Amino acid sequence: MAPALILAVLVGIFHTALFVLVRGSARGQLPLLVVAAALGALAGDALGARLGIDVFRIGDFRLVPASVLAWVGIGIVAIVSILGPTRARVGP
Repeated sequence: MAPALILAVLVGIFHTALFVLVRGSARGQLPLLVVAAALGALAGDALGARLGIDVFRIGDFRLVPASVLAWVGIGIVAIVSILGPTRARVGP
């Protein structure tokens, strides 16, 4: 496994945990949030390398762009879950 992938997963888990701590719950979205944050962190590292953003690095992993895009991924999942259909409650 590449070190960037492992660090992206760790950054994704950290930011997802921070999001759940601030929000209070993730309901059924937790797996989607972790995947979106990890993919966003991986994309942020690649974008930071492409643009030459080297503000804070761990080896070859660019932490600041990875964190920003991890939050973008979390935000996309949160917005889609709000705008998506809800289940109708059936009962008396």
